[in-house]
Amino acid sequence: MTIPFFQNTARPWEPWWSIGRYLLLVGVIIWLAGRGAENLGYNWQWYRLDDAVLWFQDGRPRAGPLLIGLAMTLKISGAALMVSLVLGLATALLRLLPSAVGRLLARVYLELVRNIPLLILIFFIYFVLGPLFGLGRFASAVLALSLFEGAYVSEIFRGGIVSIHRGQWEAAYSLGLSTWDMYARVVLPQALRRIIPPLTGQAVSLVKDSALVSTISIYDLTMQGQALVAETFLAFEVWFTVAGMYLVLTISLSLAARALERRLAVRYAG
Repeated sequence: MTIPFFQNTARPWEPWWSIGRYLLLVGVIIWLAGRGAENLGYNWQWYRLDDAVLWFQDGRPRAGPLLIGLAMTLKISGAALMVSLVLGLATALLRLLPSAVGRLLARVYLELVRNIPLLILIFFIYFVLGPLFGLGRFASAVLALSLFEGAYVSEIFRGGIVSIHRGQWEAAYSLGLSTWDMYARVVLPQALRRIIPPLTGQAVSLVKDSALVSTISIYDLTMQGQALVAETFLAFEVWFTVAGMYLVLTISLSLAARALERRLAVRYAG
């Protein structure tokens, strides 16, 4: 039986307006940086970065250091996002279930992680827990990001679940659904559609936060940028390129989330 769903009130031009404003802001920043560099008498040498992203050998494309770093950023962010979603959903359910022990565990996790800076968490896991449990750089980075982002994701899940109208819960109870079926077939599908925008924002935040894993010598996009700057001394050109790659990545993520939101709207409106 299909539970009635709310109508889609989202405005289709909103993401493009947000992207436009973001691009405008980036353009202003680039212009200001360019003017500053011009006043400093900086000599732009973009041609020296022609192989930093992509280069060719025997007619075949080869990934440059920045593209290799971007792949590592995607790998870490993707793994951390998957783990943080599972961890966030489990924590949210623990806070909503009647078990006092479950609520206490979830609360301790939230307060502990949310009040520790991410950089400290990365160092603690890599330098303290890593040697104890045999965690390498990659595993330490994914675990730190997952724990940190999972705390915020759990609040998003919890907010989405408690926002479901009381009538939906009563309808599920009246149908005799078990707790599992009630969440899986009634509550979570509706909550998911409501929390996609804040989840997207958290995913974008995760991608940007992943730059901190460079502090434990993981050659992600930021670390590759640092190495390239140390090698070429082209700070402006390299960091503008790195910022542009992060921008493309986060915009792509927002557009994918928007497409998923529309697909869910069509599915449940029918």
